[in-house]
Amino acid sequence: MPELVITVARFGFLILLWIFVFTVVGVIRRDLFAGARSGRLVAAPRGIGASTGQPGKPAKAKRGRAAHQLVVTAGQLAGTRITLGEAQITIGRAEDSTLVITDDYASARHARLLPRDGQWYVEDLGSTNGTYLDRAKVTGPTPVPLGVPIRIGRTSLELRP
Repeated sequence: MPELVITVARFGFLILLWIFVFTVVGVIRRDLFAGARSGRLVAAPRGIGASTGQPGKPAKAKRGRAAHQLVVTAGQLAGTRITLGEAQITIGRAEDSTLVITDDYASARHARLLPRDGQWYVEDLGSTNGTYLDRAKVTGPTPVPLGVPIRIGRTSLELRP
């Protein structure tokens, strides 16, 4: 009887081990190829314009001024500008993101910017490496002042008037 229990436990452990291996491979595959399927660097849905220009000097945060652009200040997409509207901006490697970044340290769905009452908030979407506002790690919806860098991996973004 004990030999039968040990054999069944061995097979059960082996089955659980293979389930774990296939799950890990699936997650890695999905994360690695989420951004590779799109041939685009920037995907802008209707109502949000994207243009590329030279990055300028950082805007100084002033009270009473609203953000009208999201500017990529560092990374592969440096100089990219997205005109802000009423829609949220999703950032990550997934092809359906508003701003598709091909950064090794970015998750498929990394972060999002949300407009609320004339103010923009950044929220981390459970990314592996985190989202940083200036030097502080974002743990929940956090208001973003003008000119303060949002860092996702090697990519930095700023809100500009």
